[in-house]
Amino acid sequence: MKNRKGDVMSGKIVRLAILSTSLLWSIQTVSGAWNPPSNISREEVFETSDQVLGRPDIKLNIREDIFRIRVLDMDWDIGAMVYEPLDTSKIPVGPDGNKAGVFLLHGGSGDHRSRDTVARLLAGKFGFKVVSMTYPGRLYLLDPSRDWPGDTMKPDGTVRTPIWNKDILITDDQYEVREDKSMMERYGTIIMACAKEGTEFYHRMAGWPVAFEEGAKDLMRRHLPTGEYSIYIHGHSTGGPFSFMLTQRVPNIVGVMGLENSPFGYIYSRLVDTTWNLPFNCLKIRTWRDTARSAGIEAAEYRDPIEILNHLTMLMEEIYQDWEKGTTLPQFKAEYPIHLNGVESLAGAAQAVATRLNLTAEERNDLVRQYKGYTRELAGGGSKPVPPVLLSISGTSRDHTLERYNQIILPMFAAMTPAPKTHLVQFGAGVHGYERPEPGLPRGIAPAVFQLFYDALMGGFYEDYARQWAAQ
Repeated sequence: MKNRKGDVMSGKIVRLAILSTSLLWSIQTVSGAWNPPSNISREEVFETSDQVLGRPDIKLNIREDIFRIRVLDMDWDIGAMVYEPLDTSKIPVGPDGNKAGVFLLHGGSGDHRSRDTVARLLAGKFGFKVVSMTYPGRLYLLDPSRDWPGDTMKPDGTVRTPIWNKDILITDDQYEVREDKSMMERYGTIIMACAKEGTEFYHRMAGWPVAFEEGAKDLMRRHLPTGEYSIYIHGHSTGGPFSFMLTQRVPNIVGVMGLENSPFGYIYSRLVDTTWNLPFNCLKIRTWRDTARSAGIEAAEYRDPIEILNHLTMLMEEIYQDWEKGTTLPQFKAEYPIHLNGVESLAGAAQAVATRLNLTAEERNDLVRQYKGYTRELAGGGSKPVPPVLLSISGTSRDHTLERYNQIILPMFAAMTPAPKTHLVQFGAGVHGYERPEPGLPRGIAPAVFQLFYDALMGGFYEDYARQWAAQ
C-alpha cells in the first residue's frame, strides 16, 4: 500500500439518425460541427451496440490503486482501478489537444468493481484512460477478491460496517441498529447503524465527505494530470451528485458524461421530492428492499402490468434472488446527505469534525459552509463554472424520466449563473442499470451511449470549455 498525504471509435464515427420533425423537449442551442440528437431509437441502440462490440479489443493495462491519505487528522484507505491502453498512443486526443481521460463513480450499492464492465468498454473499445474510484469505506480491504462476506444483516443482530482504514475496524459496540419509517413510500423500512458519539465510527461518519473529495483529487492529480489530460466525468446514480461536485473542484474536468446519473443533490432532492433528514452518524444498511425499489418499473418494460400483479410472487422471488447475488458488494450507504440535499445532516457532520479538531469559530463556520456546499454548484468568488453537461436517460427508469428532466432538471441547470451548456438524449432501450444485459444487447445500452459520448467529445461539444480550463 502506498502512503500519500492529502492537503484537507478511435476510428469511424457512427452516424445516429435524429428525429427531424420535432424535438421531444426544448433544449439549449448547441453550436459547433457536431449536434447531439435528442432521441436515439431502440433500433439505433441495437445497431450501434453491435458495431461497438464488434471492434477489436484494445489491449489494456489494468491495475488497482490502494492508497492511504491523511485528511482531517485521520488516515483513510482509498481504492480505485486504473484502465489504460498498453499502447498509450491509442488514447484519444480531443480537439483541445489533450488526451481524453474518464473518471468513473459507481452507484449506491457498489464499489469500483461494479463499474468494471463500463471501464473496460471505455478503455477497450474507445481507448480512454479510465480511473474508477470507490467511495471511502466501501472496499473490502481484508481480501484480494474485495468480496464482502455474508449478508448485510447478520444472524446475531449486528450489521456490515465500512472499512475506512484496514488497521482500525469498526466494532459492534460502536453503534446501535435502528429502524426508520419516515420515508416508507420510497424506501420502505430503513435499517440504520447509528454510531455512538465519540466512537471511531462516529468520527468517520463525520469526516468521510472531505476524505472523498481529497481522495478523488489525489487520484486525478496522479493519473490524469492537468496539462496532459482533459477529464470527462461520469457518475452512475448516486455517483452523479459526487461527480457534479467535483466538476468545479478539479481544474481539468471539462465535461460531464451523464447516463442515468443524479444531478447536484439539491436538484435531485427536488426531482424525487425527498430530502435526507436523518442524522449524519446513521449509516443506511441496504436490504432486499433496495432491489425491490426499481424491480416493478423495470418489469413493466417487458410485461403487462396486470401480468405483473398476477405473478407478484414470482417477481418477489426474483427480487430475493437478485439481492442474494449482490451481497458481495458493500450494500451500505453513507452518501445520502449529499445525494438528497441533507444540508442539516452535513452541517451536523461538520460541527462534529470541528469539535474533534478544536477549531476556532471562524474555522468552524468555514467547514460548515464547505460541507453544505457539496450539494450544489459553487457560485461567485471566481468559482470555476460547471462544464458542459451531456445527459442521457434509458428507456425505462424509475426516477430518471423525460418529464422530470424537462420540468425540473433542465430548468434548474438553466437557472445557474453562468448556465452550463446542457443537452438531454433519451435512449429507446435500457434500464437504470444501463449495462445490464438484455436480449440483443449483451452489454445493455452502454456501448451505444459511450459512442454518443465519444462523438460529442471528438465533435467539439466540450471544446470551448476544454480549451479555456484544461490548461489552468
